[in-house]
Amino acid sequence: MLLLRIGLASVAVLAAFFAVYVAYLDRVVTQQFEGRRWTLPAQVFAQPIDLYVGQPISAAVFEQELKRLGYQLAGEADRPGTYRRRGNRFEFMSRRVQFWDETREPQAITVTLQAGTISALEDRSGTEVPVFRLDPLLIGSIFPIHGEDRVVVTPEEIPPLLPAALKIVEDRKFDAHFGVDPVAILRAMFANMRAGRIVQGGSTLTQQLVKSYFLDSRQTLGRKAEEALMAIILDARFEKTDLMTAYINEIHLGQDGQRAIHGFGLASQYYFGKPLSELQLHEVALLVAVARGPSYYNPRRSAKRALERRNLVLQLLAEFDVVPAKEAEAASKRPLGLAGNGRLAAGYYPAFLDFVRRTLRRDYREEDLTEGGLKIFTTLDPLVQASAESALTAELERLDKARKKQRKEPLEGVVVVTAPQSGDVSAMVGGRRVGFDGFNRALDAKRSIGSLVKPVIYLAAIETGRYHAASIVEDSPIEVKLANGQKWRPQNITQEVFGPVPLVRALSQSMNLATVHLGMEVGLPLVTREFTKLGLEKEPPRLPALLLGALDVSPLEVAQMYNGLANGGFRTPLRAVRAVVDAQGKPLQAFPLEIAQLADPAAVYQVNRMLVEVMNKGTGRAARARIPAGLVVAGKTGTSSDYRDSWFAGFSGSHLAVVWIGYDDNSPTGLTGSSGALAVWSQLMGGLNTSSLDLFLPESLEEATIEYQSGLRANADCAADVLDVAVPRGATIEAKPGCEGNVLENLGERIGGFLEGMIRP
Repeated sequence: MLLLRIGLASVAVLAAFFAVYVAYLDRVVTQQFEGRRWTLPAQVFAQPIDLYVGQPISAAVFEQELKRLGYQLAGEADRPGTYRRRGNRFEFMSRRVQFWDETREPQAITVTLQAGTISALEDRSGTEVPVFRLDPLLIGSIFPIHGEDRVVVTPEEIPPLLPAALKIVEDRKFDAHFGVDPVAILRAMFANMRAGRIVQGGSTLTQQLVKSYFLDSRQTLGRKAEEALMAIILDARFEKTDLMTAYINEIHLGQDGQRAIHGFGLASQYYFGKPLSELQLHEVALLVAVARGPSYYNPRRSAKRALERRNLVLQLLAEFDVVPAKEAEAASKRPLGLAGNGRLAAGYYPAFLDFVRRTLRRDYREEDLTEGGLKIFTTLDPLVQASAESALTAELERLDKARKKQRKEPLEGVVVVTAPQSGDVSAMVGGRRVGFDGFNRALDAKRSIGSLVKPVIYLAAIETGRYHAASIVEDSPIEVKLANGQKWRPQNITQEVFGPVPLVRALSQSMNLATVHLGMEVGLPLVTREFTKLGLEKEPPRLPALLLGALDVSPLEVAQMYNGLANGGFRTPLRAVRAVVDAQGKPLQAFPLEIAQLADPAAVYQVNRMLVEVMNKGTGRAARARIPAGLVVAGKTGTSSDYRDSWFAGFSGSHLAVVWIGYDDNSPTGLTGSSGALAVWSQLMGGLNTSSLDLFLPESLEEATIEYQSGLRANADCAADVLDVAVPRGATIEAKPGCEGNVLENLGERIGGFLEGMIRP
């Protein structure tokens, strides 16, 4: 009797303990599931491509962009995300898209192209559309360190086929059981015992959800019991529709590097490059197949195994009348249809994304970026980025082949492209492995920039008011005593000495001796301050070697400095982000255009005119073979000591590009700026839809015609090589002997023309 009482008491205690434990689990499960907040990494988008009549774009490139955005070729473009092509005429149905300034509903658009440009842009009714923005390209996410990423979908965004397929393949009694399926558990136990290993599972979808959402991956008897209890509680507390939606958003479906792909919404983007709502039968079947084992049925690594599993799913869907047998059979004959190269984003640009992250972390907490579902709209232009990658890759391969006998290590390179007026960074390539997450040379490689410093020195000289493009400077040997008592004796790269030369020639031919003479006359304090005015954060040391490029900066810093020149003497901080909106589409922050004057616009104009001559007569003239005839550009080569770094920085009316080429170990390349970086720059600029540099003569300046070699006033009648330069009004320029009469006559004609223009009504 005593033992019976003790036994009953023990049972009562255990029952009480179990009841308390169940109550605890009920509270935990209910509270967490009701208030569930999935980790939603920030999504990063490129600048959308604007379509308009007259835009230069070929039919091939336009179709490529549609495909990159996940649009599917169809017989009729009657569903969002589809397009039809008839020659050079495209009809497509856009998706519902959230931009930073509006949410646009799906629209039917027709684009007609002729001779490489858009000739007509219309809506379904045939009404002309002035401008239409394509979807912004997803270029990446900012996810937490544990790498969990997902796109949450609502019940309305889930195609009915998906839950039906999951029930048939994974849990046929989902609608009837109470969270666990005892029959399935017993069947699995029997199969595993007979095989001597685990060959079958008995978990319901609800148990799989519990395992993914609440528990870790430990496989113990106690953990399985806890999983079953939590599944029963979930099933009792919530509707089946809620559980299915949570499962679809939670389940692990693959791995993209360090990023874990969770949920069918993100898996659809990862495997097919389009939203879940646009998936076809064979695509839904493949995702359901992958759900059984994302690693084992990985379609990119085990295509045959994934195909067999997908076709089994299709067979089951036909057997249980979820889809007609003919449709399942037709779907089983289709290829896997994977999109892209295994990256989540349609375009993956690690160097630019690194720049975006650094920009945002100044204004946002890490958890806001990795959990809040923010949408980041950036300045990256996919077409410019593609051109930059192509130009760098092609030229590095060419240069490597030419130096194969000298070096086995491949050259590295960087390209940064900006829009000078806005400061928008349009493209950024951080190395030859464009999709590689690693050392970002565009931001972090501090390399000697060589002769890229020279325009800054010439700007400092002109701003003193004592110099202009026709001013004479000595290109002759110079000896500078250093602070340590040693003497510095610089040389021209050609070892030649050119004597007295005008500033325009000294800069265009990148003469070292002339530049050192000029810099020492102006004074190092004025020169070093000019660098900070142009955007360098820290003033360089006041050392004479600075005058020939002994300054280590990153390609992005070079782009910031040259942006001030390209923008006419005004500073626009380089930016990667245009706007940020929250998960509900509410604007959080805009990154407005900032403009500040940094230098005398008339002095900058004179320097820019000289940089145009660099491209016409100087070290950049080789670019003329690759850029369109008549395209006016300005630029400067840079070569560091011992040929360790090859640079080029130059700009048109709408693009500025900086290129660096070198070895990571800082060993000599044997390349000058002209023989290395210039080739990348000219191929890039030649392929862009860019405008000519249009420089307007300030009122304080006037045109003067001089002999290029000597800087003396002359014209084509009395000198073989003349050019027009901008000089301050009234500047005295000595005439070339024998040209005095011609010059005066020419001056009279110019004065007469000026007066005639003044009095003409």
